[in-house]
Amino acid sequence: MAGFSSLGIGLGGGVDVNKLIDASKEMARLPITRRNGLTDQVKMAEAKISTYGQIKSLVATLDDTVSKLTSVTGWNAVTATSSDSAFVTASAVGGTVATSFSVEVQGLAKAQNTTSAALTPPALPVGAGTLRLEVGGKWSADRSTFDLAAGKSPVDIDISATDKLSDVASKINGAKAGVTATIVSDASGERLLLRSNATGEESGFRMTVKTDADGDAADTAGLSRLVVGATTEYGANARAKVNGIDVTSSSNVFANTVAGVTFTAVKETTAPITVTVAKDSSAVKANLENFVKAYNAVNQALNQITAYDKDTQTAGLLQGDTTAVALQNTLRMAIQSVAGGSGNGGLRSLSDVGVMVSKGTGVRPTGDLELDTKKLETALADPDAVKALFRGPDGGSLTDGVAGKIKAATDSLLSGDGFFASKDKLLKKTLDNVQKEITRVEDRADSVEKNLKVRYTALDTQMSRLNALNAYVAQQVTTWNKSSG
Repeated sequence: MAGFSSLGIGLGGGVDVNKLIDASKEMARLPITRRNGLTDQVKMAEAKISTYGQIKSLVATLDDTVSKLTSVTGWNAVTATSSDSAFVTASAVGGTVATSFSVEVQGLAKAQNTTSAALTPPALPVGAGTLRLEVGGKWSADRSTFDLAAGKSPVDIDISATDKLSDVASKINGAKAGVTATIVSDASGERLLLRSNATGEESGFRMTVKTDADGDAADTAGLSRLVVGATTEYGANARAKVNGIDVTSSSNVFANTVAGVTFTAVKETTAPITVTVAKDSSAVKANLENFVKAYNAVNQALNQITAYDKDTQTAGLLQGDTTAVALQNTLRMAIQSVAGGSGNGGLRSLSDVGVMVSKGTGVRPTGDLELDTKKLETALADPDAVKALFRGPDGGSLTDGVAGKIKAATDSLLSGDGFFASKDKLLKKTLDNVQKEITRVEDRADSVEKNLKVRYTALDTQMSRLNALNAYVAQQVTTWNKSSG
């Protein structure tokens, strides 16, 4: 529809009715657009949802660090060291009893290698037939018999009349039977080298000729040339002495020869190597440092979003939000927990092991934590007491320990019906209600616009009729005046 510029009786003409309608519509939309109106409320709700989500993530990280302080493995960390890692390396699982023992490496593990006789001239077809590979078994002491391990099956490989030695190697590798085939060339010709993919006496293999196109699988012609005359270096277990006791392993890794300890033979020794297992206090220190860092991240974030700057007269997003303040107070009370039970050597709180609230540098303390490493090291002279402080006494409840009390608080905050879930639900409900109100106001504004257009259209039509009538009357008056003159 064209504009209402024709409207003009008593108005002087040229009135922009479209602007009048737009102004009326915007007046109806004021609940949305005005300062602190519905649009700003949406932005505020979305910002709070995002902010609480970020705080929840920080609390989840804090919860993870506390979990390490309540976990048995977090307190049972050990280190395993070798007196000479060029010969022996070692590791140990948490909880392993502190100990030391000597290791003498007498022999490293070997994989079986079998090399065929030389084939001449090179690069010619080997001969048709079928090779059979048996992989994963043990040779007798005199190497006369081979016992394939239970559950293992032979692998047959068909060789065509045109296959060269390189083709044979490719087919063996393609069969993925547990051996690797390569070609070795020397002055005598080409040789097929087979190597077991695993080390040890029970990872041996045997290759035989199932069928040979020349009819004789035991001669030195045709496909049987790859077996007849072959030389073999048999697989061997790694051999060592632990405190003078003979031990073996199919690989160079000796797992649980000593309970909880794994040591690896690097090369044969010329003198005993000492492996020492000891408590690892550095792991406890690292866990506490991570806890302090995680707590401070939460505390600093809450400080920032609840702060009010008098100089700039600006407030954080959640300044005055009582639930945010309550969250911060919950965490601060948790870290002030006092251990219950016994066995903690008089250690009762975090401050007893060097975890203290920082005094800060400003007028108002920030509430951040700091770690006095010297005080912690002194406390760790009795690691069991420190452990009892955080975890409670052995056989007791985790909530008797400081870390257990803190974790109970963080778990509650993060639970499906806890603080963050409830806050998120409430904010999303608020956001939904505001968005519904925006829709209602927009519908009302659209209705105002529609009704005004209808009214002004009718008025414009009426004005056009009146203007036409006025013109007709004026014309008749003029005609009458002329005729009467």
